[in-house]
Amino acid sequence: QVQLVESGGGLVQAGGSLRLSCAASGRPGFNYDMGWFRQAPGKEREFVARITWGPGNTNYGDSVKGRFTIFRDNAKNTVYLQMNSLKPEDTAVYYCAGKYNFESTWRSWGQGTQVTVSS
Repeated sequence: QVQLVESGGGLVQAGGSLRLSCAASGRPGFNYDMGWFRQAPGKEREFVARITWGPGNTNYGDSVKGRFTIFRDNAKNTVYLQMNSLKPEDTAVYYCAGKYNFESTWRSWGQGTQVTVSS
């Protein structure tokens, strides 16, 4: 039932930073997980980051560790992805997703926001 809308994508030069936002129209519960995924043209969807809504525990894909940070604002029902030290290979459509923590399948997806990193 949670609906997600991403924003904040755009064009940035390599080495720069960008912050993505994902607003949830329905309030995520304590046992909800929120994540970021990305998909580049011709490539499969890739896991980027995840956060548990209640405790705020996080984990990251290997390709973004040390560069990206996921965090949330519970009062605003919004999760963010802070992207630093961006590389051209980070270019993709970024999607936020949500699921209950006991589920294996991500059930709610946003429409995506384009991130383009130029060399």
